Amino acid sequence: MHIYRLINKVGVLPLLLLSCAVLHAQEQLYPNTFPLSDVQLLDGPFKHARDLNIETLLQYKVDRLLAPFRKEAGLTPKDSSYANWIGLDGHIGGHYLSAMAMNIASTKNEACKQRLEYMIDELKACQNANTKTHPDWAKGYVGGVPNSAKIWSALQNGNFTAYRAAWVPWYNVHKLYAGLRDAWLYAENETAKEIFLRFCDWGIQITSKLSDTRMQQMLDVEHGGMNEIFADAYQMTGDQKYLVAAKRFSHRQLLDPLARGIDKLDNKHANTQVPKAIGFQRIGELTHDSTYLKAGKFFWETVTGNRTLAFGGNSRREFFPSPAAYTDFVRDVEGPESCNTYNMLKLTQDLFRVNPQAKYMDFYERALYNHILSTQHPQHGGYVYFTPVRPRHYRVYSAPNEAMWCCVGSGMENHGKYNEFIYTHRGDSLFLNLFIASTLNWKAKGIQLRQDTRFPDEEQMQLTITKGNAPFTLMVRYPAWVRPGGLQVLVNDEPVAFQTQPASFVAINRRWKQGDIVRVVLPMHTTIERLPNVPRYAAILHGPIVLGAKIGTAHLDGLIANDSRWGHIAGGEKLPVNQAPIILEDHLENIAAKLAPVAGKSLHFIFANDELIHAKSLELEPFYKIHDARYMLYWMMLNHGEYKTYLDSLEHIEKEQLALQKRTVDFVAPGEQQPEVDHALMKKNAHTGNFEDAFWRDAKDGGYFSYLMTTQGETNLSLYVRYWGAEWGNRKFNIYVDDEKLLTVDNTGKWNVSAFKAETYPIPASMLEGKKQIRVKFQALPGNTAGAVYYIRLVKPEK
Repeated sequence: MHIYRLINKVGVLPLLLLSCAVLHAQEQLYPNTFPLSDVQLLDGPFKHARDLNIETLLQYKVDRLLAPFRKEAGLTPKDSSYANWIGLDGHIGGHYLSAMAMNIASTKNEACKQRLEYMIDELKACQNANTKTHPDWAKGYVGGVPNSAKIWSALQNGNFTAYRAAWVPWYNVHKLYAGLRDAWLYAENETAKEIFLRFCDWGIQITSKLSDTRMQQMLDVEHGGMNEIFADAYQMTGDQKYLVAAKRFSHRQLLDPLARGIDKLDNKHANTQVPKAIGFQRIGELTHDSTYLKAGKFFWETVTGNRTLAFGGNSRREFFPSPAAYTDFVRDVEGPESCNTYNMLKLTQDLFRVNPQAKYMDFYERALYNHILSTQHPQHGGYVYFTPVRPRHYRVYSAPNEAMWCCVGSGMENHGKYNEFIYTHRGDSLFLNLFIASTLNWKAKGIQLRQDTRFPDEEQMQLTITKGNAPFTLMVRYPAWVRPGGLQVLVNDEPVAFQTQPASFVAINRRWKQGDIVRVVLPMHTTIERLPNVPRYAAILHGPIVLGAKIGTAHLDGLIANDSRWGHIAGGEKLPVNQAPIILEDHLENIAAKLAPVAGKSLHFIFANDELIHAKSLELEPFYKIHDARYMLYWMMLNHGEYKTYLDSLEHIEKEQLALQKRTVDFVAPGEQQPEVDHALMKKNAHTGNFEDAFWRDAKDGGYFSYLMTTQGETNLSLYVRYWGAEWGNRKFNIYVDDEKLLTVDNTGKWNVSAFKAETYPIPASMLEGKKQIRVKFQALPGNTAGAVYYIRLVKPEK
């Protein structure tokens, strides 16, 4: 108690002082948590997921994980590196260390312990070899970044050329930093701590010559949570140099607007930003600096309040969309990324430690059940990268020793720490945060307890004091999804009176003794939640559980991914969105009440009447239980008037298409063989493909493609070109008519929305006079791509 208050007061204490209390490392770094060994999962979905994950982890070949570290240290690898994501070689080893450490703490698994200790010994050898071989730049270095010597030796002198050409080097090494920290934090491996701190000293030294301006320029490249790592090192040692480094590694481009309550996240890579915010919050927690505290808090508020979907995930195609681009969630298959939620849960834990508000746990619970738990295959244990929201699409899964995506790394950890936040403590208060079957050994109080529940399959839980006798305040979470007045709390069958409302905690202060029983009744009801900025689409929830519907198993291409570069994307057939089921109801607020429970199947419902269009009947069930199938997660919900408008809109689109066809003098579909032959295709450094059931062609880095098109003698024509609105990279190119430049087009980041976009370019009459044919050419500027172009028309003016 005394030490906890002192930490809160001064922000940090050296471990020397903390060791007097004989605290576990986890309690030293995160003083509100219980060691994982003191919280045991009982039978239920989370214990199953944890145990299956251990089986999956033990299938990975450790020497392959270690190969990049030995290679960069000048030591002979004992096995080959994983080919998948080779440019990011090394990142997965850090995640694996973290996963091993968590499972050692939770289960004392001997195989995990042996693997962790073997990896630590190997990494120490790599660190020593680096220090000896490259004393000019590698003293203390233990990363596996490909071409480490070239990158870091130049970076320390302010030359970022190799650094920027590589694949996110700081992001890469951050994973090993975190793995070494966790090997100490959870497995209490002191050698890991020594390697970690030497590695931190290397990070300080390699950037010591960089001015603050150059540091900020360096941070323009994704760098993971490096500021968090140095904040942790500061808390572990009390050495100010690590706090200085944590602040130097804090990206002001994000920090400053967040601290002022300004959301500038549109079109930013989501998982680049979340780890930065974790670091901001950690620095704020340890120093009480209001700038960092405000930044961490506001980031969480704006992401969870404005940018998060019903199941707790965020981002599409890895980026935060602008409000106008949220329809991408319906169109795209690259939905919320698992890594984002992994990191948002870390940020939530940090915020809760400083200010234990129930709103943090409401989000934590929602994301834990509906996203994190759902990203593990319940039989083979594979991990999910993207969770598509597109109606009637599906997810794909990793396989051990094949795919090495970033979400494989975070997935390795996700299922090993389900017991971490069920209970927390603050002073004399014990917080009951999550309703998960488990036991707790609160050693400081001499109290042991057991939580029995089948939640969410049943709407209650029971907490029994199985050992001990001590006074403390039990803080029972009143979830936001229970209606006002709906929560019931009984102690030894006596109702507890309280005035608190949903999204709060009920405080029960008494001397607790062995045999005391707390029963909590948690009535759930069904609600709908709109897709942000796309109100016609909504998800259906029962309590905190998002319900989905299986809708077929056809064309699940790449369901278990291989080691291909794009295997993490569910690339099978995209079923037409306009033919997906629509929920039709004049009073949309009544939809939830019209769902009928399925007898004998908990949390399964059917639509009671004829509310569905394009489907006769569908059965709703918890989304986290849906696997190996196409599914509905968000539904178009319309009243009869809106449905008529929707049909009218389709009719309007059809009329527009017919009008465009009437204006068309000639057209070519790039990428389609016969139309290109018919229009005398010429090309250099050009490519073609198919996307959204449409063919395209582009040209790169000075390359071109051109077509001979008929004018029919018309001199008042425009060039109508169709593009995809979400292309990445530099898209600047020239369009020529018979080798005379018509204009320069720059589509770089122009729309950033997953929809086809058409542009019309008037052609001067002088370029058309006396001609029955013209050659239209698209030529990329150096370092750019022309296109992709999906359709080209010569059109007359609209009437």
